[in-house]
This record gives sequence, C-alpha cells and structure tokens, in this order.
Amino acid sequence: MSDLQTTQEVSGIIDALIIKHQHQPGALLPLLHAIQDSIGYVPETAYLPISKALSLSVAEVHGVVTFYHHFRLHKPGRHIMQICRAESCQAMGSEALEAHAKKCLNVDYHQTTADDAITLEPIYCLGNCALSPSVMIDDEVYGRVSATDLEALIAEARA
Repeated sequence: MSDLQTTQEVSGIIDALIIKHQHQPGALLPLLHAIQDSIGYVPETAYLPISKALSLSVAEVHGVVTFYHHFRLHKPGRHIMQICRAESCQAMGSEALEAHAKKCLNVDYHQTTADDAITLEPIYCLGNCALSPSVMIDDEVYGRVSATDLEALIAEARA
C-alpha cells in the first residue's frame, strides 16, 4: 500500500486497474483485490467507474465490496492488526484479547487509531490453530498472544 496524496492519483490508479482487468471473465473480484492491494482500500468513488466498465450496477459493486470482510471502505492505518475469531482462538481466549486490544487502541473493529498507526480488524482463521490465540499485524502472524504480548506488538507498531 502506498501513501497516496491526492484523489487524482487514486483515480488514476483505479482507472489503470479497470483497463487492465475489465475484459477478463469474472473481473470484479480480481479488480477489487487489485485496487485494495494498490491503495489499501476500495473507495466508494470507484464504484461508478467499475460498474460502467463491467456493465454492473453500482449496487452490485457495493454489494460485493461490503459482503466480503476482506475489503476495506476507508483508508487504513499504517499497520493492520487482525485478531483471529475462529473457534480454536476463541477457546484459547481471543475474546478477552479482542477486548484488551479495543481498550488499548481505543477503537472497535474496522476503526483506525487516532494517530493513524493501527487499524483493528477481525479475521476468521489465520490457520495457526495450534498456537491460539493468534494475531496478525500486516503479514506477520503471532501465536499464543497474551495481553502483555499484544501491548508489546501495539507499541512496536506505533514506534
């Protein structure tokens, strides 16, 4: 994800990705992934050009973006913290870890800290069940995370 400054830059990236993907079969999901991979989220301003290029309604584009938990509607913080909510992690205390994270960060899921350092998101399996509870920050997975470990991860992300 790059640190884009202007809506013009964002629009240019989206337009280029639409051109790249619009003729492939089933283009919507690959296009949405490409947009999020490039700018960090899928802005609502992208719905209309996507719908026109793919012959879909704006409602259909919006429906897909909001159906999948993976897609973000707003620019995320510098780091994405995901707490696993799958059964194994819940059995090993992830609900208490979630509450602690929300308290430490002063945000709820799908929100970003006031300093734009961390966006908190749920995730429904990190595939790290043997080391529950698990947390992922950006692309790094951490297992057997305690409240103390979580505080250290938060401090490191803010540094």
